[in-house]
Amino acid sequence: MAKILEKRKVRPDVYFFRLSTPEIAKKAKAGQFIILILHEHGERIPISLADINPEDGSVSIMFMTVGKTSTEMATFEVGDEIADVVGPLGNPSHVKNFGKVVLVGGGFGVAPLYPIAKALKAAGNEIVTVMGARNADLLLYEEEMAATSDKVLVTTDDGSKGIKGVVTLALEDELKAGVDLVLAVGAAIMMKFVAKTTEPYNVKTIVSLNPIMVDGTGMCGACRVSIGGETKFGCTDGPEFDGHLVDWDLLMSRQRMYLKEEKEAMERYSCNCVPIS
Repeated sequence: MAKILEKRKVRPDVYFFRLSTPEIAKKAKAGQFIILILHEHGERIPISLADINPEDGSVSIMFMTVGKTSTEMATFEVGDEIADVVGPLGNPSHVKNFGKVVLVGGGFGVAPLYPIAKALKAAGNEIVTVMGARNADLLLYEEEMAATSDKVLVTTDDGSKGIKGVVTLALEDELKAGVDLVLAVGAAIMMKFVAKTTEPYNVKTIVSLNPIMVDGTGMCGACRVSIGGETKFGCTDGPEFDGHLVDWDLLMSRQRMYLKEEKEAMERYSCNCVPIS
């Protein structure tokens, strides 16, 4: 079990939880994730770590209410317990002094970049963060990323803050000036175009993939992805991969496999018709 120590409503559809997980906090590294089960009827959902605090035995997560489980989790309050938390899972980010590192976060993807930014900064890297959203109201973790970055570039689709346009506009300007590594977290379509933008510059580009996942330990095979023509598991081989080798079309098609079932689960939960398993 994991008790909720802190809850914040970041915006109407996004929540921040700090969870008491002493054993996980002791071992977790930047780039890893956990799997939660809310209660005995709940499904397993993977969530990236937005912060790790071994000192007080807690980890932090940020989630958006997009389906049945995330919507139900938003009703939990401080002091409530999540039935099961498994982790840390996945491989941690490779941290060393690369030189100049550009971190690219699209919308909600900025939160898991925070512990990665802290780790890379501690290793002596120059950190440039590029963060984007549809508009200024949807930007997340601005203060946190500013505190651990040498420079933060903001892009918004509507121009309400920072550069008007998508993250690849700001990224390309940095690439022209010279970059040693790019690491992107966010929607698959955003990461795909980040990788395409860096290809002509021959800059190593790491992406954190978010395939459908069940057990998180490599047994079910649900999270399989194609990397350079080879089948890999997002949970045990990833979640980070070379963005230039990812079969993005296959990844995105697999992400859409259960849209019908996800919609039905949300409808049943909303009307309280039957217990959801």
